[in-house]
Amino acid sequence: MSVDLEERYDCIYRYCYMKLQNRQAAEDATQETFLAFLESGTYRDMGRELSYLYTIARSKCMDHYRKKECLPLSGEAEAQEEDMAQRLVVSQSLQEALRALSEEEQELIFLRYVNETPMGVMAQLTGQSRFAVRRRLKHILWIQRFKKAESRYGIRRNTPACTAVPRPSP
Repeated sequence: MSVDLEERYDCIYRYCYMKLQNRQAAEDATQETFLAFLESGTYRDMGRELSYLYTIARSKCMDHYRKKECLPLSGEAEAQEEDMAQRLVVSQSLQEALRALSEEEQELIFLRYVNETPMGVMAQLTGQSRFAVRRRLKHILWIQRFKKAESRYGIRRNTPACTAVPRPSP
């Protein structure tokens, strides 16, 4: 395995963990992703390795949800308790903000700001131009800032303070 491929492992693991919210399942999906990548004879080195890995990882995560849910063994229960403790560390406001986003928006935010995925790779994954992805991210962040200001300062949309005051007729 090349050094570059080893560096990608953490990014793919975080992506799988974000999708599956389970450490064991994320590890399995990550390993299956790299196994499929290495066994695949169809990939040609065209500089799109990361996009190809994310595509495989997305499929593996979807496959996980299609499988029947198994009951955890005692060792897995302890691992799940550790995962729960880690999740509690995340602030409540951040969780609420992310829940308010669509799945596609959550994925864009995650790829860009957690995995630091380049815009070009994100554009390939979504089938949009780099500029469209960039505008979409800026829009998502702007909306979140507006919502935060609304809650902080008590500003509400469509209230007399926020709407234009009609001009008096002459």
